Amino acid sequence: MPRSAAAQAGLTLGALGVVYGDIGTSPLYALREVFHSAHLPVSADNVLGVLSLLFWTMTLVVSFKYVLLILRADNHGEGGLIAMLALATHAVADKPPLRRSLFLLGLFGTAVFFGDAVITPAMTVLGAVEGIDVYAPAYHGLILPCTLLVLTGLFAMQRFGTGAVGKAFGPIMMVWFLSLALLGLPWILKNPAVLAALNPLYGLRFAFEHGWVAFVALGAVVLVVTGGEALYADLGHFGKRPIRWAWYGVVMPALTLNYFGQGAMLLAEPEAIKNPFYLLAPDWAEIPLFGLATLAAMVASQALITASFSVTKQAMQLGILPRMRIHHTSVRDIGQIYVPAVNWALFGFVIVAVVFFGSSSKMAGAYGVAVTLDMTITTILTFFVIRYGWKYPLLLCVAATGFFFLIDVLFLASNLLKVPGGGWFPLAIGSWMFTLMLTWKQGRALLSDKLRQDSIDLKSFLDAVFFSPPTRVPGTAVFLSGEQGTTPNALLHNLKHNKVLHEENVFVTVKHHELPWIGFEQRVEVESLGNNCWQATLHFGFKNEPDVPEALALLRGRGITLDDMDTSYFLSRDIVIPTIGSGMAMWREKLFASMHRNAAGIADFLHLPANRVVELGSKVEI
Repeated sequence: MPRSAAAQAGLTLGALGVVYGDIGTSPLYALREVFHSAHLPVSADNVLGVLSLLFWTMTLVVSFKYVLLILRADNHGEGGLIAMLALATHAVADKPPLRRSLFLLGLFGTAVFFGDAVITPAMTVLGAVEGIDVYAPAYHGLILPCTLLVLTGLFAMQRFGTGAVGKAFGPIMMVWFLSLALLGLPWILKNPAVLAALNPLYGLRFAFEHGWVAFVALGAVVLVVTGGEALYADLGHFGKRPIRWAWYGVVMPALTLNYFGQGAMLLAEPEAIKNPFYLLAPDWAEIPLFGLATLAAMVASQALITASFSVTKQAMQLGILPRMRIHHTSVRDIGQIYVPAVNWALFGFVIVAVVFFGSSSKMAGAYGVAVTLDMTITTILTFFVIRYGWKYPLLLCVAATGFFFLIDVLFLASNLLKVPGGGWFPLAIGSWMFTLMLTWKQGRALLSDKLRQDSIDLKSFLDAVFFSPPTRVPGTAVFLSGEQGTTPNALLHNLKHNKVLHEENVFVTVKHHELPWIGFEQRVEVESLGNNCWQATLHFGFKNEPDVPEALALLRGRGITLDDMDTSYFLSRDIVIPTIGSGMAMWREKLFASMHRNAAGIADFLHLPANRVVELGSKVEI
């Protein structure tokens, strides 16, 4: 059903706050870092050449690649790297080696995202607070303490939920983008010659004349598109049209006016390169601009923090991260979640980054590596989606993605030069997350294989049990089993220790699929096993809440009694013991065992009522 104009306007305003927070704060440092990183003299030719590169990078990467192409690759209305990974692996399901390669590639891209989620809040907030150096140089020593104070407050507020704050994101960023435009426009009117940089020939001439220096400068040029992945990641929240309207109608015009305003000022005052953003403002606007920039930096950081919670939840449900405790901070919006472990881990790494690098200029060496890696991976996955999923002609697929792939690789290669100077930081975080994800994925597969080898066929076991049935007690027992058709360890332990069987028994297997959403009409499959026993399979997408009681309620009316007071949930609490020869190195076996031991309880993850859960332990060697 088409949305009303008012609803579209509201979504467009929301997209300004959530989708464009990161890319919208790039003017704080992007132009300055291009000149600083490449040690470029501030001459008229260099200013026009760099401005041309900035403008056409935004146009090609954001306007064409993400807004026109990538937004088309939605997974049932959802976007993001995990959604793209699901699309790509599904498209090549009949090619197992290729599917595994794409899975590992997408997994690494997801891991690298967490490196970006650390650098973005640190870089953005630090870049905003550095306005102190421009307006009050005598208080330079307050930059780091103020940055740490803002970040501490930002992460501390996460446990209260972002619903109320989120409502203010859009208006704050609308004021921010209007301010960007108003800051740049007067300088452009004073020196309209700067508009010549709209001609791409200026950028090409700059690249050919400067050669290696221009290549190095690309590592900073890419700062103007950091946050471009958010366009795709937040597709499910806002839809294509509001994201496109916000970009073409507000964000790109405001960014262009501000960058060109900075360039016009540099043509007249080359010494302003020390901080061209803040020096755009007239004296009376200095303090309001500083406050607004700090607010905008918090909004940009908040968007990445919230996205990290969402990515973590999706990764857990796809089985590539261990279960963590999730708090729902809104009774109406299922997207409002808080993951304490992720929040405080991010906070720790962000603080380390701020203290270690000390300034946004030094941190610029770490910024961009994670972003360009994810941009490149997204382009690669897109090729396989449109070629094998959408069945487009090979030549068209190569043309559509090959051009952007060359651009991505060029930016990635330039950013790899930053690795010794700080680019290693997000890569180290991403590599560690990749190791955790891969270890968890492989460990769960090994554990499932082991349990499957030692399992007993459920139907055969029930036939044997009911040949001489034990005492039946009132109520319904729900047994969770990882493999459909196998006898849960919890049932074996219950019979062994309690010598009883409930009047009704439901054997439940939860399956997570590479689809974002699975509706209630497809949520439950049930099969009668006789003697008031049933096999139920519950299906969830990676964005669904895995709420087992809610799903089981759909069984009412099919002969199954599910009274909240008379239903007990039996779980097997497996203790993993590492062994040699399982298929993983011993250190990874121990890592998996530790992750398994420290994972949040399955009862919390599946929304089971704590007072109705019975856990029965067993040991499993892998």
